[in-house]
Amino acid sequence: MSFAKRGMPVHKLLIIGAGNVGTALLQKINQMDQIQIVAVVDERLDAPGIKVAKSLGIEVARTYQPYLDVDIDIVLEMTGNEEVYEEVLRLKQAKTVLIPASFTGMIIRLLQEREQLISILSQHKREFETMLNSTHDAIIAVNQTGVITLFNKAAERLMGIDARDVMGTPADACIPNTRLHIVLQTGQPELNQEQVLPNRTRIITNRVPVRNERGEVVGAVATFRDITEIMALASEVTDLKELKSMLQAIIHSSDEAISVVDADGIGLLINPAYTRLTGLAEEDVIGKPATVDISEGESMHMQVLKTKKPVRGVHMKLGPKRKDVIVNVAPVMVDGVLKGSVGVVHDISEFKMLNEELENARRIIRTLEAKYSFDHIIGNSEHMKSAIEQAQKAALTPATVLLRGESGTGKELFAHAIHNASERKYNQFIRVNCAAISETLLESELFGYEEGAFTGARRGGKRGLFEEASGGTIFLDEIGELSMSMQAKLLRVLQEREIVRVGATKAIPVNVRVIAATHVNLESAIQTGSFREDLYYRLHVFPIHIPPLRQRVEDIEPLSEHLLRKYNLEYGRNVEEIAAGTLEKLRAYHWPGNVRELENVLGRAIIHMKFSETVIMPEHLPPLDIKSGKSDGRQTVSIAVGKTLKEALEDTERSYIQQVMRETQGNRTQAAKQLGISIRNLYYKLEKLGIDE
Repeated sequence: MSFAKRGMPVHKLLIIGAGNVGTALLQKINQMDQIQIVAVVDERLDAPGIKVAKSLGIEVARTYQPYLDVDIDIVLEMTGNEEVYEEVLRLKQAKTVLIPASFTGMIIRLLQEREQLISILSQHKREFETMLNSTHDAIIAVNQTGVITLFNKAAERLMGIDARDVMGTPADACIPNTRLHIVLQTGQPELNQEQVLPNRTRIITNRVPVRNERGEVVGAVATFRDITEIMALASEVTDLKELKSMLQAIIHSSDEAISVVDADGIGLLINPAYTRLTGLAEEDVIGKPATVDISEGESMHMQVLKTKKPVRGVHMKLGPKRKDVIVNVAPVMVDGVLKGSVGVVHDISEFKMLNEELENARRIIRTLEAKYSFDHIIGNSEHMKSAIEQAQKAALTPATVLLRGESGTGKELFAHAIHNASERKYNQFIRVNCAAISETLLESELFGYEEGAFTGARRGGKRGLFEEASGGTIFLDEIGELSMSMQAKLLRVLQEREIVRVGATKAIPVNVRVIAATHVNLESAIQTGSFREDLYYRLHVFPIHIPPLRQRVEDIEPLSEHLLRKYNLEYGRNVEEIAAGTLEKLRAYHWPGNVRELENVLGRAIIHMKFSETVIMPEHLPPLDIKSGKSDGRQTVSIAVGKTLKEALEDTERSYIQQVMRETQGNRTQAAKQLGISIRNLYYKLEKLGIDE
């Protein structure tokens, strides 16, 4: 409420002089309700105060004499001119108070100091409130009458009460179970008191009296904290101790030799298996540099700590007995900070044993018996029915079969089925990818070798795959990629039914059914001189052409349904059907990758579906816009930031090879020619880069 509204008199004021000082005072006085500025006078109508007065709607003039006859209570002489002051003093009315410029300047300085002081106090108040509201502890304060004067944000959160609802009210009336009024009465603090709030929050509180300089109680303050967090932390500490004990027990019970060092390479931990392997006890390693256990080689712990990258399969010698070991070491990172490294040590004898097991596993994989039959071949189209009928006839004969078709059409599936439907189904079925093995290795793999045939030859020699498959079937995939010398040796096997091991002179008879497969146009290869005509006629005894998927679009639906059931089992999904629109989109595509590409497309679609979705919709399919024609040669490869140069180069190489494979519709011979590399090098890159064309 203003002074005028409360009945206080309004004083009329005349300001003479509108310079900077007068302007500042004008703005202050204009905000006062009990003063009315009659006019602002200055000889210069462009003076700063004149402009301000006009903007405030105050009358302005160049002379002051006419206003001295008016009923004026106060005249502020702001010019500082002694003559003006004397003239105003002489002409003013007796009741009019004249205030000189020197006094006015002092008033302005006092007002400015007052404002600065108010600003500083306001800033301190804001900082104080910010600190109180930022603290994690809840704070409630009352004055000497028990009225709440402070209630911070933490108190609001814990109490579930808005500060605006309790400020200025008695604490014992609005704060449940408060004892601040008791502290006011007794003047005694209450420390570390546990209490349960109405909202079931458990707190620890301290209540202390506030005393003035005379020791009189003028208020009280309560601080309290939710001890649920403390109890949770205590539980976490207990859990961490239990986890540490469990991890130590696991490490010590492990049969793997384990060594751990800190970020400085000082030994922290070894387990009993490490002692058994190296002969070094804890006192020999713990608290000592990581190099203390090495008898030959460099410390992999120190290398990992330096590079922050793991190392695998490093051969070293450890301990006083110079034990041959293989070590794997990895950095220990906690929230992005290197804390040390952990190493796992393997006895070299175990490594050799694993290597032998791996070699045996590879041999087992090569000699797996056929697992597919004609029941696994899905297709109701006329082209497919014709191919199946021919294959069933071929199975009843011992004749050599040549499976022809594009990549991804299922040539190997037919080979399995023919073997399983033949009299040889209880004997070996061996698959050989002729393009994926180098020529020198392929000869020793197919025909075997004698002891001492070449450097590294196994003692006692080795049986070849033709011998392993004797009585059964050997499936020669990608037969069109064989070199001319290998074609001649294969021709002898087909003609004479015998093989000669590498380094031997004696022929060994073999009883084996040959099924060959190729996507290469052998007739064109004969014309270019890259395939032997006599071998062609030996292989072309019972040719079977397997149609590409684009020539049997009516098979897409049953194939898709079969793949749907397959991926449901593999991925643990429950996709029930494929939408009609999705099937239509699949039928409209030209499928350069054939059934293999269909498997890829449906697998990706199911992976990207939500678990709640049960129908494959068109939008679930990846883009099917790959054209069979050649591109303009331009491509853009997006490389993720953060990869190494090697990884980025592999990504670029993978992308370009995939593009060329699409352009050549999966024809590896054409793709290798376009890439300017050998067909075997292409196979190596396809396997290395994980490309499923």
